[in-house]
Amino acid sequence: MKVGRRTINLSNTAKVLFPDDGLTKGDLVEYYETVGPHMTPYLRGRPLSLERYPDGIDAQQIFHQNAPQYFPDWIETAPMDRVDGSGQVSHAIARDTATLVYLANQACITPHSWLSRADRPDNPDQLIFDLDPPDGFEAARRGALDLRALLDDLGLPTVVKTTGGKGLHVHVPLDRTADFDTVRAFARDVAGVLVARDPKHYTIEQRKAARKGRLYLDIMRNAYGQTAVPPYAVRARPGAPVATPLDWSELDDPKFRTDHHTLRTVPHRLDHDGDPWPRLRGRSLTKPRKRLEQAA
Repeated sequence: MKVGRRTINLSNTAKVLFPDDGLTKGDLVEYYETVGPHMTPYLRGRPLSLERYPDGIDAQQIFHQNAPQYFPDWIETAPMDRVDGSGQVSHAIARDTATLVYLANQACITPHSWLSRADRPDNPDQLIFDLDPPDGFEAARRGALDLRALLDDLGLPTVVKTTGGKGLHVHVPLDRTADFDTVRAFARDVAGVLVARDPKHYTIEQRKAARKGRLYLDIMRNAYGQTAVPPYAVRARPGAPVATPLDWSELDDPKFRTDHHTLRTVPHRLDHDGDPWPRLRGRSLTKPRKRLEQAA
């Protein structure tokens, strides 16, 4: 298969990866080739962890952090310090569509990406709130809109995407002046303000038993070496749902469902509507931090 300047030898493309849906590895390869031009801008420079299912999503998962030695030398890699300080891991980086196609041919259904880039790994260029609803989508929708309103008051722009599950991710673009500890502390305080304003619906309790039906505002992805599912990544779940960037107005639709966006539907959505996320300038947290202290 010719992808840009690269020729990739595909193998076993008829292998069924999603048994309930009849989707094959060839379908996965074709999907990532199609969405690659939209997806790679969100991945360039980011270390990846690779979630692979050589025998399909009902079989054993293989989770690679270290890029295997058999990867071709044209795939970019970056040596990153382990979280525990015990050496380094050579992570793959998807700088082009050819890399995504190669990974799909390795049955990598979901590449998970860092919140920072390899050149400044301690300084993220995005902050993520992971909204994990206790049951249906409505709680996540309410939480995303309330978060957006609060962050807007703090002078921070936001974008939102589905996760491929029942939740949502709210992203804030950053200028990489703050380190992870600073970013995570800010995110925790933002979540704390939302909980204080509406303790009936929101919580920052990590223990599920303590949440008591409230939406969990998860800020723990904002740490060195942690990953998040990136825009347009397929998830290893029945239906092949996709983590899909949204326009904020889509959350106003009472019929909106997170499982509407799948491997089968997202290419048409992109062809018809394009990528809904604007290109936002990364922001400093200095002034928003002062505004947050006043809001609290």
